Amino acid sequence: MKSNPDFAAISAVLKENLELSGSPVAVKIVTAPEQIPTGVPEIEETIRHCRMISLAREGKVFYATDAKHQCNGGAWALGLRAKGETLRSGEFYYKLGKYESLSSSRRTMDSVPSLPQETYATLYAPLEKAEFAPSVVLIFAKPKAMLKLAQTVLYQLGGRIYPQFSGIQSVCSDATAHVLLSGKPNFSLGCDGSRRFSGIADEEMVVGFPVEMIEEIAKHLSTVVNAAGSKK
Repeated sequence: MKSNPDFAAISAVLKENLELSGSPVAVKIVTAPEQIPTGVPEIEETIRHCRMISLAREGKVFYATDAKHQCNGGAWALGLRAKGETLRSGEFYYKLGKYESLSSSRRTMDSVPSLPQETYATLYAPLEKAEFAPSVVLIFAKPKAMLKLAQTVLYQLGGRIYPQFSGIQSVCSDATAHVLLSGKPNFSLGCDGSRRFSGIADEEMVVGFPVEMIEEIAKHLSTVVNAAGSKK
């Protein structure tokens, strides 16, 4: 990735070729107050990370400290706060009826990726308005568009893609924390929380890309979309 990529141009390519509803979203994990660009406001309401992503998708630019994060699971996955006891024990998702036993719930929670507890705030913008270096770029799109993104990931080197998800904490962990930790894109089906609270549509999925990849994705996407073998 260039030192100063043209995020507006990249966003335009993604929107056009994927027929996106809304913008790709730039997210930065901020570890110190001085990393927040001058003039960017803190969000006024207390909501979930997945809803914050939707607000940025709609055009808003803002940051959120721990106090503005409503979801304990999301705040933990993003490194804003410690893992609560009900998450650590598995009790939280077990009581929601997601698992047959407390052990299966805990086993899942033990495998959910989370960032170190070093985060000061999370910073959001539609990609075309990002005046900061994002940590990850998230995209909500329909399965056909996700197919084109997956094919673009493999365009140069080929191989296979191994997405990781467990049907919970899809936007905060699968598409943000896991992507930042692994340095690899991750496709997720979404989760009940994100579909209920964030605005992700029933027919949409979510994918997160390390920002270092997004310029190459935009470079090759139109080639893949318009390839002779692509469904028009």
